[in-house]
Amino acid sequence: MPKRKLTPLAKILIVVLFIVLAFFGLRWADKAGLLSKIAPGEKSGSGSFDGLKDLMSSSKEDDVIDIGVVTWGGYAAGQYYNNGFEASKESRFYKDYQILVKFHVIDDFQASRSAWKAGKLDLLWTTVDAFPTEVEALSEFEPKIVFQADWSRGGDAIVVGPKINSANDLIGKKIAVAFGTPSHTFILYVLDAGNLSLTDVELVEVPNAIDAAAAFKAGRVDAAVVWSPDDEDCVKSVSGAKVLLSTKQVKYIIADAFFAKKKYIENHKKELQSLVEGWMKGAAELNSSDAKRREAAKILSKGFGPDINEDFCYNAIQNVRLCTYGDNRRFFGLSPHNGMTGEKLYTKMAKVYTSLRMAKQPTAWNDIIDTSTLESLRHLSDDPGNSAEGKETYTKAKSAEKNASALTTKQITINFPSGSATLEENAKQIIDLKFGDIMLMSANRIRIEGNTDDTGSRERNMELSKERAKSVMDYLVKKYEIDRNRFIVIGNGPEKPVADNSTEEGRAKNRRTDFILLEE
Repeated sequence: MPKRKLTPLAKILIVVLFIVLAFFGLRWADKAGLLSKIAPGEKSGSGSFDGLKDLMSSSKEDDVIDIGVVTWGGYAAGQYYNNGFEASKESRFYKDYQILVKFHVIDDFQASRSAWKAGKLDLLWTTVDAFPTEVEALSEFEPKIVFQADWSRGGDAIVVGPKINSANDLIGKKIAVAFGTPSHTFILYVLDAGNLSLTDVELVEVPNAIDAAAAFKAGRVDAAVVWSPDDEDCVKSVSGAKVLLSTKQVKYIIADAFFAKKKYIENHKKELQSLVEGWMKGAAELNSSDAKRREAAKILSKGFGPDINEDFCYNAIQNVRLCTYGDNRRFFGLSPHNGMTGEKLYTKMAKVYTSLRMAKQPTAWNDIIDTSTLESLRHLSDDPGNSAEGKETYTKAKSAEKNASALTTKQITINFPSGSATLEENAKQIIDLKFGDIMLMSANRIRIEGNTDDTGSRERNMELSKERAKSVMDYLVKKYEIDRNRFIVIGNGPEKPVADNSTEEGRAKNRRTDFILLEE
């Protein structure tokens, strides 16, 4: 059945109703004190309430690129290049490209989406990992991700109480987390890497990471997924607490990006090219100069409002990787890359969130991106500052590092031909499926431990288990081009059984390979 078309009068009434609801809804939130909290992507922060009121009640200026952001350091490159959050002819965007850019801080997630749908914002932030949970609600407007702004590098963390030293210690524990957000993605990653399922833990749903931190400090949960600098506050407030894992180690899991409507992209190609080019230049400058990061911190502090000081903003910038043009080419598959890409990240999390019924068969990756802007900026490849981030390098592991405690342990059954250490194609596929993404998302050293049952000679089993672990390492090094020094290979033979060797089922469980992310 064709959709009924609204009359012009009906459209006007709907817009008026939306503005009224947005105004009074935020009035209630402000009166309740919710807007005084600073929380990326959840609640409105200082200055964002008035900014949202102004945005929703004013007519949009056609010559201004309006960008929706949150209180987060990952967008600093654009704000730095703009010399502030307001549209200004003193901006480098205007001086270099004759475009006006304005940043709107809207920390309330739903309000920002409503503003984008209503045409008040041209570009809006998202994280690629969690985008599958919202893409269906936006599908009417044909959203397209245009570029990546940053990777979280310490902005997200899992804090735990005493006696929790690894993911496996989370069994039976209560964990506070905001569902359908990057925080949710992070804890799902840790559970997977630790060979755990959702039935092994109790996830306690909270509205946002600030509430997760509050629940942890109040002793209502054993662990929580929080933002920085709340992780430091949690550790100080709870005796014996510590950060189990953060995005300083799991470097390639939370990717901030910006999306626009398909129609906007088609009608503003030149403006988008100018915006992204200037943004990439800003990223290159900030990545190479601490003095300029300090300068950017001043700009962010002023833009976020009086409650956010320069030190907070500087640390926020330090807790991200500001993505360059080279990073974007890799992320969007425009340059060869064996590491984590946007497609891998989005597709993996789309499957996960669909299985949790938090997404309904999300749109395919190629249908939610538009790389035309990035492809038009190939000349940036000649700028050394806009090259892609270098590969992770490692020194040869010392004795203490070889014996470092396990943060997560993933047990995988890999079948080898009898008496052989040769990896067959089926075994390679199992490794890729069950450990490939876990490895690519993190930067921790990895210990690969080969294990056997107790059949046959102990001495031969010790040798064979190490040979098999080495075969696995060789495969990962070759396929993913990872520094060999990242890996530590051990053969346990029959010394570390996880089941009774007196049964065939038990022996099968013991013939396994353990993939362990190590504590730094």
